Amino acid sequence: MPLIEITVAEGRTEEQLRELMRGVHNAVEAWGAPATSIRVLVREVPPALWMAGGVTLAEKRGLH
Repeated sequence: MPLIEITVAEGRTEEQLRELMRGVHNAVEAWGAPATSIRVLVREVPPALWMAGGVTLAEKRGLH
C-alpha cells in the first residue's frame, strides 16, 4: 500500500490541497498501484515554524 506524505506551509485552500492530493494519487495510480491501496497524507505547518535560510516563512511573508 503506497503511502505518500507531503508537508507544506499553511495557507492554501481546501480545494488546492484536494487538487494536490488528486494529482499525486493519479500519478501513483499511473505507476501501477491499485487506486484503493493509495494513501496521500498532507501535513500543514504554520509559517512561523518553517525556516529556510535562517528566515521563517512568516518573516518572509511579513507576518511576524
